[in-house]
Amino acid sequence: MSIPTRGVLYVHSAPSAVCPHIEWAISNVLGGSVDLEWSSQPVETGTYRAELSWQAPAGSAASLASAMRGWERVRFEVTEEPTASSEGARFSYTPSLGIFHALTGLHGDVLIPEDRIKAFRVKCARGEIAMDEALDGLLGVAWDAELEPFRHAGDGAAVRWLHQVI
Repeated sequence: MSIPTRGVLYVHSAPSAVCPHIEWAISNVLGGSVDLEWSSQPVETGTYRAELSWQAPAGSAASLASAMRGWERVRFEVTEEPTASSEGARFSYTPSLGIFHALTGLHGDVLIPEDRIKAFRVKCARGEIAMDEALDGLLGVAWDAELEPFRHAGDGAAVRWLHQVI
């Protein structure tokens, strides 16, 4: 039995030709048809933005991120709330950086698994990476820096809900 959760998909920028494909990808993952309310993205001329709040089985954020990654000029984030049996998640994607994934806790904080910390400690000890650079990588600082202007452009935008029958 799948445990239901909810999350939000933020499409920060997408060319108009890709918008219908994004809606189809979301529909394939969440079921039902999706008709997003697209608005102009002032940060990048010729692109559009949309938001969708969703309810579906835990793990749906990963499926959404997989379905959407790789499109040129598309930037997005997907969040998923934790459940009694799973951590939450945040996926961020930019064309220049690719995809970033972080586990999130009850209050939205990034949770860094022990094995990732140990791996970066080894790299730091070998001089392969500086500690600040390692921490920035674990926290997704580069993705936040690139997406922040796009996030602010969406302040006050309408959010639509999509419920999947579970």
